[in-house]
Amino acid sequence: MRHIIAVTAVLTFFGGLALVAEEKQEKKAPSKLTFTAKTGNITYDHTAHAKREKNDCKVCHDKLWPQDAKAPLNFKAGMHKPAEAKKSSCASCHVTAGKAFETKGNCTKCHAKPAAKPAAKG
Repeated sequence: MRHIIAVTAVLTFFGGLALVAEEKQEKKAPSKLTFTAKTGNITYDHTAHAKREKNDCKVCHDKLWPQDAKAPLNFKAGMHKPAEAKKSSCASCHVTAGKAFETKGNCTKCHAKPAAKPAAKG
């Protein structure tokens, strides 16, 4: 009987460790996200933003962005003015008098046009 209890305890312990390890893998944040935009794609450096916030995920999640890789980010064209008015999304920080650079006049800090393709030789 003691043997069965000991084996059950060991299996329960290792099963619990496996669940914790699986949970940690699921919650690993992406290092970068890319958003497609007509004015130039935006590569969001999640790692750099998290570092600036001392890895406090609650600064942005779920207040500004869902913390789920499958959730829609609701990032869309024409978002600057509405977001800045509501101080939502990126404009929570990236707005006049915000804690990060404002978007006005700083387009190329976020938006990057793809490099031009070389002309074909004829």
